[in-house]
Amino acid sequence: MNLSHAYGAPVSAEQGERVLLAALDAGVTLFDTATLYGFGANETLVGKVMKPHRHKFTLASKCGLQGEDVAGDGKLVRVIDGRPETIRKTCEDSLRRLQTDVIDLYYLHRWDKKVAIEDSVGALADLVRKGHIKSIGLSEVSAATLRKAHAVHPIAAVQTEYSLWTRNPEIAVLDACRELGAAFVAFSPVARGFLCGDLIDVSTLDAKDIRRAMPRFSPENYAANLKLLPAYTALALEANCSASQLALAWLLNKAPHIIPIPGTTSVNHLLDNLGAVDVVVPLEVLRKLEELINQQTVHGPRYTVQGTSEVDTEEF
Repeated sequence: MNLSHAYGAPVSAEQGERVLLAALDAGVTLFDTATLYGFGANETLVGKVMKPHRHKFTLASKCGLQGEDVAGDGKLVRVIDGRPETIRKTCEDSLRRLQTDVIDLYYLHRWDKKVAIEDSVGALADLVRKGHIKSIGLSEVSAATLRKAHAVHPIAAVQTEYSLWTRNPEIAVLDACRELGAAFVAFSPVARGFLCGDLIDVSTLDAKDIRRAMPRFSPENYAANLKLLPAYTALALEANCSASQLALAWLLNKAPHIIPIPGTTSVNHLLDNLGAVDVVVPLEVLRKLEELINQQTVHGPRYTVQGTSEVDTEEF
C-alpha cells in the first residue's frame, strides 16, 4: 500500500521496483496489494515488477473497495461495493493488472453492509471454482461475520489492523481464526509508523496523508501518545532490537497463526523489519510492553466516526 497509496505522494516506479525486488531477494514470500491502492496503480506496479518471479511468492489482493467515477467527471472516489457482479469485474481487472492467471489469496477488502456477506463470499467461491483465485480472505470483519462467511466457503485468512496500540482483534476474531484454521494477517503492525519511534511531529506529514484525518494522529492526541515512546524505546534497547522490530516481535510472539505485514517505501526499513524474525523478546519485556501500550493508555480511536462505520470489528 505504502508505495502507491495513503501516506502522501506515491514513490517513483523505480523506487517501488527497488523495494519489491529487495523484499523478494531478502526472502519475503507474501506480497499484499489491493484494487484500492492507487486505484489500481499498485497492482499494475506489482504485476510489472513481479511477473518474472511469480512462482516464488504468494500473491494477495483485494476487492470490494475501489475507486469509481461516481460523478462522471473522471475523478475516482473510494467506494465500498460487495455486489457479486462488481466482485467478478474487479477480479478480472486485477488479474489483468497483476499479469497473472490466478490470485493466491483474494480478500473482500470491506464487507458491504448493503449486501449479505453470504452473497459476497458466494461470488468469491465462484471465482475459486473457475480457477481465478485459490483462496478467500476477509478484511476488518467481526468473529460473527467470519463464521457466517466460513459456512459458505472456507476462509483462509482474515486481515485486520493489529498492533500494541490496536488490540480489537483480541476480543473475539483472533480466537475465531484459530478455531476455523484461518490465518490472521495483521496490517499496520507498527501502528502506522508510531511504533517506529521516529514520527515525532505530525505537522510534517504530507497534506494527503490519511493519518492527518485519524484521531490518534491529531496534534492533541498524538502529543499524549508520544509520552509512551521513551519507555517503549527503553524496552527495545532491553530486548536488543530496533523499535520497529520490537513491535513486530510482539506480534510474532502472540500466536503462530498471526502474520504481520509491515509496509514501507524504504529498503533499509524493509531489512530492519525483517530482522524481527530473529528477535527473542524476554517474557518480562513482553509483559511490560502490554502494560505500557494498550487500549487504555492510547489516546484517540483508530478511525473517525465514518471510518468506524465502514468496518465490522468489535470495538473496546
